[in-house]
Amino acid sequence: MTGEPNPPNPFGEAPPPAPLRVVVADDNPVVRAGLTALLSGREDLEVVAEAADGRQAYEATLAHSPDVVLLDVRMPGVDGLTALPHLVPLTAVLMLTYSGESDIVHEALRRGANGYLVHGEFTPDELVTAVRDARRGRPHLTPTAAGRLLAQLRAGGAGDSASSAPSSGSWLNAGPTSTENLSQLQPDMAQSVSDRSTYGLSAREAEIMELIASGMSNQQIAATCFISEKTVKNHINRIFAKLHSTSRSEATAKWLGTRRGPAPDGGGRW
Repeated sequence: MTGEPNPPNPFGEAPPPAPLRVVVADDNPVVRAGLTALLSGREDLEVVAEAADGRQAYEATLAHSPDVVLLDVRMPGVDGLTALPHLVPLTAVLMLTYSGESDIVHEALRRGANGYLVHGEFTPDELVTAVRDARRGRPHLTPTAAGRLLAQLRAGGAGDSASSAPSSGSWLNAGPTSTENLSQLQPDMAQSVSDRSTYGLSAREAEIMELIASGMSNQQIAATCFISEKTVKNHINRIFAKLHSTSRSEATAKWLGTRRGPAPDGGGRW
């Protein structure tokens, strides 16, 4: 009969969840179009708006309440780092950029980004996974971002050069901004790995050993490297064998060339 509500599903099946809503912010229209086409091709993802700078990303977030914002770093007008602290109280933000400088990676994560992806270091499926995980609070870092961050942490961090977040709304009427004032440090991880080549670790094993030494859990390593936790454990088994170690603490001490203290997790659990 017309006007009657739909009858309940006799099989008790729940309706499919609403698509994940995404805003794509990048000053390059070709990049925006490509990302929009890629993400919109997934049933559980929907690009609700595009933005050419941080101001537009903020306005689109207020207007559309997205689940995730994909945010470039260097954009004319209001750049990604300036907009970031104003976006993170509203939604999850995933940096997606060509900028892999260590200070920029560190500052983006300090300001609340849910991950940092450098173009050219992920597949379309890995990008989709990172977007879905950003909404769940699981971080993703591509190799360059992870390497830069680890190098900076090993060197003692960013120091006091990072500026504090601007007050709410103060940037909306600001003139052109940029990240050029940030120190363009680019520590060379290759030399560090080369110095330890006597252990016979593969490039992937060396990368994972660096993440272990930084104190990351297996889950965090898996998310960073886009691999399963089981694969992480397999790599750790081989790393321990090559370093003649039985715990994370011992392996870290050998990798770092010091035995002055335990690894951040304080034990051999993995």
